[in-house]
Amino acid sequence: MSVARKPTIASDRLWADLMALGEITEPGAPYTRRSFSPMFVTGREWLRQRFHEAGLDTRLDAGGNLIGRLTGSDPKSGTIMIGSHSDSVPSGGRFDGIAGVIVGIELVRALRDAGCILKHAIEVVDFLAEEPSEYGLSCVGSRAMAGRLSEEMLCYRNAQGELLAAAIDRMGGDVANLMTTKRNDVVSFLELHIEQGRVLEEARVDLGIVSAIASVTRAEIHFEGRADHAGTTPMHLRSDAGLAAAATLAFVAAEAARYALMGHGHFVATTGVLNLSPNAANVVPSKAHLIIDIRAEDAMLTDSFLSVLEKQTEMIAQTSHVKRAGWKILSTTKPAQCDPDLRRTLRDSAKSLGYSTLDMASGAGHDAAFIATFAPSAMIFVPCRDGRSHTPDEWAEPTAIAAGASTLLETIMRLDETLNIHSSTEISI
Repeated sequence: MSVARKPTIASDRLWADLMALGEITEPGAPYTRRSFSPMFVTGREWLRQRFHEAGLDTRLDAGGNLIGRLTGSDPKSGTIMIGSHSDSVPSGGRFDGIAGVIVGIELVRALRDAGCILKHAIEVVDFLAEEPSEYGLSCVGSRAMAGRLSEEMLCYRNAQGELLAAAIDRMGGDVANLMTTKRNDVVSFLELHIEQGRVLEEARVDLGIVSAIASVTRAEIHFEGRADHAGTTPMHLRSDAGLAAAATLAFVAAEAARYALMGHGHFVATTGVLNLSPNAANVVPSKAHLIIDIRAEDAMLTDSFLSVLEKQTEMIAQTSHVKRAGWKILSTTKPAQCDPDLRRTLRDSAKSLGYSTLDMASGAGHDAAFIATFAPSAMIFVPCRDGRSHTPDEWAEPTAIAAGASTLLETIMRLDETLNIHSSTEISI
């Protein structure tokens, strides 16, 4: 490492960029830049310009990820990657994902302003489509980089019939050459993100050090009963699918609360979808459709919960005099453990700067979960007001963003001194 002076974060510059990108939004729907949309492309062009101004060599990889690279002094040292995403949910916020990308740009500017040349290359990445897209898939770009974007996924279509593969190419990717997206040079990946919860705020802790990113599993359940007149059918003669759905919803909440107290890390479960048919006030429901969202730091808890839920819903169907007509696991991911050494470095860096930290799991999914499948990865959380996210009310204080950025900068400086991948040849990207 060559250092002219100690690099520092320019918090005003960082904040100005956050606010400026937030202004690139669909009219009347702040703050909206849906992946694959024209407004998303506009936001990316703004980012590309910021990458260029920061002195980054900028490109799009085959998976449609926007990457800015600052070459290191030692080509054999590998790459320290920093990233998140710039797409949003409809009427989302100015910080979710965006903060991680803007902080990455500011880290590079801080290094260059100080005349600091690292041995490792630094890359800032805006991953394509981290949020659930209109093609029914999230984390598209990080899946591609991890080699986890299957042929089946590439054939997913949006409502207009466009293939996901075609959409990636439309964003500047190159699906025919996706194998070139896979990386062997990344020695560490770091992602800054707002917490999207209230833990840090209520504990009055400056930063969260993420221990693991929870798995996400979704189970679909169908109950079938019989439609009858709500006023004339005696209670003991009903076959009420709505009653079975209500019993399931209550069971999921109670059982998830029990699992959360088992001491195996983060566990939550939610009945997020509940549809009744015919959905009329004066008709006993004949059908019920539910989707249960289960998130766990320990995969064994998910397996156990699903087993219990499957048995319980069959019993609920019998006692409600209905048929459980469907049980299906719609999707599932594995928990991603954050690298212990990177977590330790983040924690030590924060302490050296006077910031308090708390080890915590992430209940939300992130690009880091897929990058962790091929490179050591870690995340740092900054508090957000009232835990609000995926809403225009989403807010993080400038001082909180600056604290996270300063901690990442200190971490990168330390990693540059300690990481060594023992390569005898130059690493290709």
